[in-house]
Amino acid sequence: MKPFFIRSLKVFLAVMLLYVAFVLGFGYYNDWQPAEGTESLTLNQSAQNTQAISADSTLRFMIWNVGYGGLGSESDFSYDDEGMLISGSSMVRSPRDLVEKNVAGAVNFLKKSALNTDFFLLQEVDVESDRSYRIEQWSKYCQEALPEFAASLAMNYQCDRVPIPILEPWNALGKVRSGLGTFSRYQPSEAVRYQLPGHYPMPDRMFQLDRCAALHRQRLSNGKDLVVINIHNSAYDPGDKIKAIQLPFLRDLALTEFQKGNYVVMGGDWNQCPPFFKFDSFIPAAAEGYSQGNIPDDFFPHEWVWAYDPTVPTNRKCRDPYEKGKTFETLIDFYLVSPNVQVVSVKGVNMDFEFSDHQPVRMEVKLKS
Repeated sequence: MKPFFIRSLKVFLAVMLLYVAFVLGFGYYNDWQPAEGTESLTLNQSAQNTQAISADSTLRFMIWNVGYGGLGSESDFSYDDEGMLISGSSMVRSPRDLVEKNVAGAVNFLKKSALNTDFFLLQEVDVESDRSYRIEQWSKYCQEALPEFAASLAMNYQCDRVPIPILEPWNALGKVRSGLGTFSRYQPSEAVRYQLPGHYPMPDRMFQLDRCAALHRQRLSNGKDLVVINIHNSAYDPGDKIKAIQLPFLRDLALTEFQKGNYVVMGGDWNQCPPFFKFDSFIPAAAEGYSQGNIPDDFFPHEWVWAYDPTVPTNRKCRDPYEKGKTFETLIDFYLVSPNVQVVSVKGVNMDFEFSDHQPVRMEVKLKS
């Protein structure tokens, strides 16, 4: 019996080693490496309004990480439960019916919100991803929810096979295609993808996101530009080491535009709390071992404004399905605006995380002429 057990163990280990070698080789050969610098984005559809925006306009924004349709309130996520090797009792992918529910809910919400919103900045919009059953979310948001808006998709995640959990090859996350979706009621004069600096160490780098910022330039009647920047900064970043490289890049980008006399609105999923905000403000007794860093308070000149609603959480952790009052919540989705932009109001939308592990944030601003 013992020789048989030893032979079986050797065969199992040999198979696993071959599988890991295959995964690493396949990942290395197919690794998507976007070029450093800038890349022009294709507008998937045009806006009906092609006029320059009045320089004293009041404009309305919404940011929302839609969680690729796979992280609604019923879902947990194995990676949030340290499931890199095995999934345990957690989900790698939510069941298809839940993904369909989440995508339909997002479409309906965006459609209703379009009546009083000029710009939508979405993150984690999937295209042909196994984790969301290859449901064409981008097409649905464009054609069903926001057909009158100019739209572009800046890819930040292209991997032919994400092998997590590693010891469950039959249950791997699989192919992922995803990005930042930006929608504008006004036709932009330019749409550009900026590759962000900073990388995960190998071999994680081959299977992680290649973070970017999507910049959209809108013409104003005074000859200046409104510069709208959609972001989704690094997650699973112990010590915020990668974000410490990304943030200076974003700061320089924003300050350069402002120094030209332009108006800047930057928003999205920062994966950090705003300056001075306590990460456990909503449920201080249930941090569950989570922590969240803050953007340094002196990172931007004090005239710049961090705009957020401190009363509504924007992100919940996915170790378990959502349970109001028990699941840990924090605030990592917000805006930054330049001194020539006046924040009129900012309000989080409390949806009890029904369709995503993030919640939308609305903002109304007035341009200072």
